[in-house]
Amino acid sequence: MTLTELVAIDPFVWKSVGVAILCGCIVGFERQLRGKPVGIRTSALITLGTYIFIAASIHVQTDATDPSRIIGQVITGIGFLGAGVMLARDGVILGVTSAATIWALAAVGVCIAVGYPATAIKLSLVIVVLLVGVDALEDYSQALTRGVHRKYQGWREKTKPGSQ
Repeated sequence: MTLTELVAIDPFVWKSVGVAILCGCIVGFERQLRGKPVGIRTSALITLGTYIFIAASIHVQTDATDPSRIIGQVITGIGFLGAGVMLARDGVILGVTSAATIWALAAVGVCIAVGYPATAIKLSLVIVVLLVGVDALEDYSQALTRGVHRKYQGWREKTKPGSQ
């Protein structure tokens, strides 16, 4: 067995594997810095796993198969994974942003598998800008943190002193 055969991962492509891991790390780094449940490892595994499933489905495509159905099944499966990070505590539902991030990471993995790795990297950056930007807006304006959008820390809501 030659070295080339040893490192070959046909039908997958090392460049795409690297991009999937990079995209997951870009988003996961932001989540991990904030102490969220979907960190670097989880994010990278979501984008990598999605890429592998979609690339494999494209590889086994015949007249009787439809790779787009696999995309639909991955989206459904990712929905279950996202539901696993959501929970209700003291009447407040937590983890919805992490669940939505998981869903977006799967979409990035699909972009890579269908041949748009540069777009996937750009979309990963857009996801991070959105996560950081809206959080900064919420910190800046109390109007954005009313009702269901109040920040929750343990058993107490994060509010400004004297605002109750």
